[in-house]
Amino acid sequence: MRIDKLLANMGYGSRKEVKKLLKDGGLQVNGEVIKDGKVHVDTEKDTVMLYGDKVEYREFIYLMMNKPPGLISATEDANEETVIDILQMDDQIFNPFPVGRLDKDTEGLLLITNDGQLSHQLLSPKRHVPKTYFAVIEGEVTERDVEAFKEGVTLEDGYYTKPGDLVILKSGLTSDIELTITEGKFHQVKRMFESVGKRVVYLKRLSMGPLGLDEDLELGEYRELTDEEVEMLKDFRPN
Repeated sequence: MRIDKLLANMGYGSRKEVKKLLKDGGLQVNGEVIKDGKVHVDTEKDTVMLYGDKVEYREFIYLMMNKPPGLISATEDANEETVIDILQMDDQIFNPFPVGRLDKDTEGLLLITNDGQLSHQLLSPKRHVPKTYFAVIEGEVTERDVEAFKEGVTLEDGYYTKPGDLVILKSGLTSDIELTITEGKFHQVKRMFESVGKRVVYLKRLSMGPLGLDEDLELGEYRELTDEEVEMLKDFRPN
């Protein structure tokens, strides 16, 4: 990789700013001062130092966020605050994006990365990656609803959903449930309950594939995935 591209990718400035860094003689590769941005380096083998600090190259970033309500799942928006807006600048320089989306008022697990291959792997309709949600429902959820979801329900636009695994945690005038689905249609959980005459009043995603929400993360907080979690996601093969 060209040294100027490496530095720009790692957030050390624009190509123009990086060129000035090089001209000033602050960069060393394997102990040799490098001033030509066209010089190629091996990110696996070469030691790159900038003004005495080691430059650690990373291609991908993997973040788990406990998404708060009020943010939209997008990289940028002219009118609304996005999940990317609340990331630290050290993380924003990787140009990450949310894997899928959670509605503006929905909380919970959101994976943010710049790994397009992994994102496609998790979102592909052919993969049937399960996603589990906790929800508070206005109305009494019954075993009849459990059976309906198990067969799939017809949404208001005529779409017939794939089966969902509905578990009743508490039933009454309001009900607490967990629902696992393998699709990601627009407002799908809310629309599935509307199809059986009920309304979602609170929604939180608990898991996506094998990755569960870290309970230590407060709303709006995020952390990097561990190497084990990344490998678990990459190796995941739904049944």
